[in-house]
Amino acid sequence: MGRARVRDLSTLTHRDADWSGLRVVVTGLGVSGFAAADALLERGAQVSVVDGTSPEEGSPMAQRSTILEVLGARMLLGDAAPAGLLDEGVDLVVTSPGWPPTQPLLADAAARGITVWGEVELAWRMRPEHGGAPWITLTGTNGKTTTVQMLTSILTAAGLRACSAGNVGTPILEAVLHPDPYEVIAVELSSYQLHWQDSVRPLASACLNIAPDHLDWHGGYDAYLAAKGKVYEGTEVACVYNEDDPTTRRLVEAADVVEGCRAVGFTRSSPGLSMLGRVEDLLVDRAFVPDRGRQAAELASLADLGDEGDGVPDHVVANALAAAALARACGVPPSAVRDGLRAWRPEPHRIAHVLTVDEVRWVDDSKATNPHAAAASLSAYEHVVWIAGGLLKGAEVDDLVAANAHRLRAVVLIGRDRDQIAAAIARHAPDVPVLDIAATDTEAMDLVVGQAAAVAQPGDVVLLAPAAASMDMFESYVARGEAFATAVRRHHEQG
Repeated sequence: MGRARVRDLSTLTHRDADWSGLRVVVTGLGVSGFAAADALLERGAQVSVVDGTSPEEGSPMAQRSTILEVLGARMLLGDAAPAGLLDEGVDLVVTSPGWPPTQPLLADAAARGITVWGEVELAWRMRPEHGGAPWITLTGTNGKTTTVQMLTSILTAAGLRACSAGNVGTPILEAVLHPDPYEVIAVELSSYQLHWQDSVRPLASACLNIAPDHLDWHGGYDAYLAAKGKVYEGTEVACVYNEDDPTTRRLVEAADVVEGCRAVGFTRSSPGLSMLGRVEDLLVDRAFVPDRGRQAAELASLADLGDEGDGVPDHVVANALAAAALARACGVPPSAVRDGLRAWRPEPHRIAHVLTVDEVRWVDDSKATNPHAAAASLSAYEHVVWIAGGLLKGAEVDDLVAANAHRLRAVVLIGRDRDQIAAAIARHAPDVPVLDIAATDTEAMDLVVGQAAAVAQPGDVVLLAPAAASMDMFESYVARGEAFATAVRRHHEQG
């Protein structure tokens, strides 16, 4: 029997194209997978949804499965997924970001020449044929969520109907298909999402920083870097890069962009031409002003970013400058940058103050899930009792430990890869006490807090900045941060 004829996907460039009869396999029944299947079913596609997990009765996954089945999807969950699924004739695979290219079904699709899209690629092709909201795209190893939320706050302050979508907030398909259309969408993109997209053409784009991360998913640093660089492809107005991270500029230089698109830098120092930067306690713009050689626009002050007494951390300043550059590329006035940054509030578990007791501050930065993020967090404080460990995802920690050894009062280690961190401390900070917590049950964080409290001195910060993912012990970094904050409060209430 010959292979079933495969549809030409080149015509599927907008939501009103002919999607009917398209044979699609959607992998993953998470939020993004559900949104993709729902959008395709609404347009008459034949959808099969594959997930290796069998949903528990009454769970959100079970509810999503029931809805899609009612809408006409074929649900292949748990052991129900047939090994020969792709033999049946498939035009397209739409994958959720958690599935790596090496996953057998995706690898089989690639070997057969079947197109694989991520939900970001699908969302771009689900925009209206004319008048769709422009996208402002943003990636980076760290700081993405903070920056995209700053950006959305600025856009809203400018009077625009805007939202955060993609890797944070609203699923990108929901934002694109919202019945009350947005005027602009701020899209946070992970390296997973960027790997699977090729058609997105943003109004403005940015890569905040680059450090090794998710190397196990991508198969190496070069592939990770290539995925991050895709954020700049096809940009129309401005590619925003980090002057303090030369790799991001090289990614801009290598990108294929629309003619006339500008490279705009941001720096925590005084800005040069076509840059945004910091002058004393002010954030200023020398890129989007009439005379870049002689003019600078004042955008905001450090006080507009909030201050709990230790000053604004450098990485928060950098995030604010990146958000401001992207907003200014959209024509937003300086006053809206100021008002938007004033209105912004950090998300939980991002350098969040928990308690101060006996001149010891307890800080939750559970979102620091890789060494680069932990370095930014540690650099904000002078004397630290550091709580670290979890899943390092192939990352190295020697540079992190060496650069911050002078700050460390003690280190409390948790999680599967804690021995790797302990070895780095032995090499680069041999005089720093290491407190090893082998427990992985619900009592572990109480032990962590107790050990940290015993060694902390007045003026110290006890900092949860794990430099690692959480899934070896916790459902998510959120659950890890909540466990830490609860244990801190419980410890001091009992004390």
